[in-house]
Amino acid sequence: MTKFKPKKISVPEIGLLSLAVLFIVWVGAPSAAEQPQRGGILTYAVGNDSATIDGHQESTYGCVQPIAPFYSLLLKWDEDNYPKIVGDLAESWTVSPDHKTYTFKIRKGVKFHDGSLLTSRDIKASYDKIIFPPPGMKSRWKLFYQSVDKIENPDQHTVVFRLKWPTASFLSGLASPWNFIYKADILAKDMRWYEKNVMGTGPFKLQEAVPGSSYSGIRNNDYFRKGLPYLDGFRAVFMTSTGARVAAIRGGRVMTEFRGFAPSHIDELVKAMGNKVQIMESPLNTSNAIHFNTQKKPLNDPRVRRALALAVDHWGAAKVLSKITFCKTPGAILRPGSEFAMTEAELTQIQAYSKDMEANRKEARRLLREAGVPEGFNLVIHTRPPQMPFEPVAIWLIDQWRKIGLNVTQKYFEMGAYYADLRAKRHDMYLTGKSAFMDDPDTQFEVNLSNSAQNHMFYEDPVVDDLYTKQSRAIDPAERRKLCKQLELRILDEMTYEIVFLWWDRIIPHASNVRGLKLLPNHFINQDRSTVWLSKD
Repeated sequence: MTKFKPKKISVPEIGLLSLAVLFIVWVGAPSAAEQPQRGGILTYAVGNDSATIDGHQESTYGCVQPIAPFYSLLLKWDEDNYPKIVGDLAESWTVSPDHKTYTFKIRKGVKFHDGSLLTSRDIKASYDKIIFPPPGMKSRWKLFYQSVDKIENPDQHTVVFRLKWPTASFLSGLASPWNFIYKADILAKDMRWYEKNVMGTGPFKLQEAVPGSSYSGIRNNDYFRKGLPYLDGFRAVFMTSTGARVAAIRGGRVMTEFRGFAPSHIDELVKAMGNKVQIMESPLNTSNAIHFNTQKKPLNDPRVRRALALAVDHWGAAKVLSKITFCKTPGAILRPGSEFAMTEAELTQIQAYSKDMEANRKEARRLLREAGVPEGFNLVIHTRPPQMPFEPVAIWLIDQWRKIGLNVTQKYFEMGAYYADLRAKRHDMYLTGKSAFMDDPDTQFEVNLSNSAQNHMFYEDPVVDDLYTKQSRAIDPAERRKLCKQLELRILDEMTYEIVFLWWDRIIPHASNVRGLKLLPNHFINQDRSTVWLSKD
């Protein structure tokens, strides 16, 4: 994997910030002169809630950001050397020469928050729930572990994963931030207990839970990483309104948020707070995506989907929307600059990403006529929270489609209604944020599989499924990159199941006394807050 290189903010990139009040922070570790200090409560905003707090069922930051501090993982990402994988509960591991057997040695002496000792049985029970859920039990991540044949725990401190076939991303996939390690005894009694309750081995113990409002934790003095966490505790507060989150940071009611704001909001904060706020930025493994309901006329016709894709000016959008949102970089399904992603030269060979918009829109109109779609035809794009960036992105797209004679309107839903509408197949197309917890094709193409629970495009395409399987099993990076490009061309060009629009940047404001924050290229991984600290100076 390509090593992640975080980025320092410059004034021209933010565009709106005043130099007199801009305080630049390098994304990385505190300076050598700074020694972490113990104590204090970190308060932060979370822009979205989740249906349950069971990480095995969820895929939203609304679950992982407030709940991850209570749990440990088998593996995690090295925040100083992304994308390197390090052990969390795993002390060490070995991989067989055929890449089909992974053996993990588990740390001894790790305690659950109720004082009981963790063993390999808890690891096995947690991953059995994820990979082999019983009938009626939802597992958001089951599809990702199709290669697993069985999980064994030959002794109290050893776990063995046996695979049916080698998988290039298996080790990093085990580091999913939602793979909370649960207590086997609890799962044996009630597999659904963790949907509403907490019992982990993480750096913080649950202090108070007010579902839909906030979660609070206090330091776990028995945490297995000695000296951590630095904080006395944390409080995660749900605030779906972007304006409310900005106001809460400005007023000191919360210290930060971890998803990010648009440049205009950052400008507002630094002007109001001066040296009381600092700013961090990094690329984010999230893009805007427009998914088509391929079972609904006229979007069941690939010509119509292709026309909609050809109408969108990605490069013009980057210039305009990057000034008012955190949407910044044109790209395909794999994050621009990541190991298997297309270069800009390769990307612009796809007609929908061409910079010749006059030719693109002429072809789009021809395709609509050929498909029998009349001038002024009505379509609806469904959007969801948060308002930033989906509302301005939808407005831009609607204007683009007007240029080829289509009348598209935006219909907003709260999260629950949004997903219910998608499952019921009532939509024409929907706008979403397409995120992944790592820069790996197995996660980033997962939504495109025919049998994916997240595939609300409702197509069945054996070509996509076959290419996905081949790239997943390709151990050679060059071969894998070639297969990934074929997948992207199939999804975005040949069949146009979706439009991948602009990729995001994370721009994070935080109170100037917050230290130890390290931005990685998504807002899911390494969210346990164990190394965050508050300066008293």
